[in-house]
Amino acid sequence: MRYVLGLAMIMIAMGLTAGAAERVVLVAGGGNGGDGSPAVEAKLLSPFGVEHDTQGRLLIVEFSSRLRSIDRQGKLISIAGDGSKGDAGDGGPAARAKVNSPHAIAVGADGVIYIADTLNHKIKRIDPKTGVITTFAGTTKGFGGDGGPAAEAQFSGIYCISLNPAKDKMVVTDLDNRRVRVIDMMSGIVGGASGNGERGVPKDGAEATRSPLVDPRAATMDSKGNVYVLERGGNALRVVDSAGHIRTLIAGPKDAKGPKTLSGPKHLCVDREDNVIIADTDNHRIVKWLAAEGKMVVIAGTGVKGTGGVGGPPEQLQLNQPHGVYLDADGVLYICDSMNNRVLRVEK
Repeated sequence: MRYVLGLAMIMIAMGLTAGAAERVVLVAGGGNGGDGSPAVEAKLLSPFGVEHDTQGRLLIVEFSSRLRSIDRQGKLISIAGDGSKGDAGDGGPAARAKVNSPHAIAVGADGVIYIADTLNHKIKRIDPKTGVITTFAGTTKGFGGDGGPAAEAQFSGIYCISLNPAKDKMVVTDLDNRRVRVIDMMSGIVGGASGNGERGVPKDGAEATRSPLVDPRAATMDSKGNVYVLERGGNALRVVDSAGHIRTLIAGPKDAKGPKTLSGPKHLCVDREDNVIIADTDNHRIVKWLAAEGKMVVIAGTGVKGTGGVGGPPEQLQLNQPHGVYLDADGVLYICDSMNNRVLRVEK
C-alpha cells in the first residue's frame, strides 16, 4: 500500500496521473452517411461552427447551408436548411427553412439557437420549444440602424456571432462593413463596438468606433467586457477594452507565413481565464493568446495540412483549414476541421 501511495505521489509530481494526457477524437464527419446515421460515419460539408445547446445536443453549422445536431444516441440530424442556398421559411419549421452560407452559431441561456446567416446578412432565431425559425436581426444588405432595434438594422456579411459569458450581449462581426457591433439581448438594441467602416490599421489607444479595421472576421467578448477582434487578411488580433479603446495584441504582416504569426485566422472564443483560443486557419493549427502573459502558444496542430493524428495528442494532429473553435462548459475544446469535413474534440 505504501508503495502504491508513493508511486501515486511521484506520478502527480511528474504530471503523469491517469487522464492527464490529452488526445484527439473524431466527433462527426469522415463518412458518407446521411441524417439518422452515426455522426462519426456521417458526411459533413464544410462545418464552420459548433456549440452545445441547452438540451445537451452538439450543434454543427455547415457552410453548405445547413444546421445539424448530434443527439444523445450519437446520430446526426438536420435541424435547419436543406443544403441549398436561400432565404425562406420564417414563421415555420426550421427544418423547412433555407439559409445562405452560415458561418457561426450561438445558444442563449434560454436555449434559443442563433444562426449567423452570412450571405442573407441576417441573424436567424430558432425557438427550442416549437422549432420555429424567425429573423432576429437584419433586413437587407447595407449598413444602418445603430441605436435602434437589431431587427430593423442593416448588416453586410455576418461572419461571426458570439454571446458573452453572461449571455446578455451578442457580438456581431459585420465584415463587409468593417465593423464589430453589439446587440443588447434584453432590449434588442444594436450599437457599435469597433470600426468606422474604413479599411486600415487602428492606432493603439484610439477610440475603437472611430478607428479603421482591415477585415474583421470574428469577435467575442470576455467576462470583463473586453471585445477581441480577429482579422482574416489583417492576420491580427486586437482588443477593445471596456472603456472603448482599441489596441493590437498580435500584429499581422501581409506575408504572415511563419509559426510566430497568424495566417488567415477565421474564428475565436475565450476560455474561463479569459484567454483567447484562435483558429489559425491557413497555418492549420489552433493557438491560444495568454492574456495575462501577453503571448501566443500553439495548443493543437502541427502546422502541416493533412488528416493524420486523430487518436493521438493534439500537438501531433494534422488539420486542413480549421474554421470554428468552441469550449464547452467543462473547458473541452471542439474544432471544426473544415476542409477535412469533420469535427474533432480534444479530450482531457
